[in-house]
Amino acid sequence: MSSLLTARGPVHYQVLGRGAPVLLIHGWLGSWDLWLPTMRALAERNRCYAVDLYGFGESGKRQETARVDTYIDMVPVFLDALGIDRATVIGHSMGGTTALGAAIRYPERVARVGVIGSPIVGSSLALLLKLASVPWIGRLVRQNVGLLALGMRLYAPLVTRAPSLWYPMVSRDIKRTTIESFFASIRSLRHTDLRPRLTEVKMPALGVYGLRDVIVHPRQHALMSAGIAHAQVKTLPGSGHFPMLDEPAMFDRLIRDFVTA
Repeated sequence: MSSLLTARGPVHYQVLGRGAPVLLIHGWLGSWDLWLPTMRALAERNRCYAVDLYGFGESGKRQETARVDTYIDMVPVFLDALGIDRATVIGHSMGGTTALGAAIRYPERVARVGVIGSPIVGSSLALLLKLASVPWIGRLVRQNVGLLALGMRLYAPLVTRAPSLWYPMVSRDIKRTTIESFFASIRSLRHTDLRPRLTEVKMPALGVYGLRDVIVHPRQHALMSAGIAHAQVKTLPGSGHFPMLDEPAMFDRLIRDFVTA
């Protein structure tokens, strides 16, 4: 495990492999280790960096840093700190929105961009996540950890075909997230809309969407296809919001082919 200190606080990250750099960004209520199997799949040809976003995992927990806009700006800061000029940037859910935002705002730093089950527009979030973006509701839910844990356990089979893998991870990661980061990050995602600037994405782009997704509406893949004409957009009928858990062999092959093409 490694960490670096930025002006907005410490950033925790993990590194694996050798070769061309790949930056991997987790989603809401997640942390770096969601990417561990993907890092192992890429390690032979790529040096993978999986980060904990501000407010999550072991990274800094200041409320004002837990926003999509701040996460986008975190990408060049992280690359600068490690002496990396350009990298492939891939994100899941909110992390993919961050990756796509970085490709738009900092195109000179992003060699390729990949999004996994990510909102192009925040209105695509499921109703429960939209409610969590309301500050008083988010605070109420976060303060009732037992009720939240029960809801997550009941919801797990709908979220992924591998609930026994997902539930322990999300249970642990929620406990490491402050109340402020919990609702500030999802509120910022709820009000994000990348559609007007998608045509600015000129580097190779990949979108992977599970058609059984109950967290982000899977029709977001159509927005990506319409806005980025050259994008490779793959839909996985057997996957939900976590294709890396639902169809790991297929997912790893898609990511490896995209990164090494």
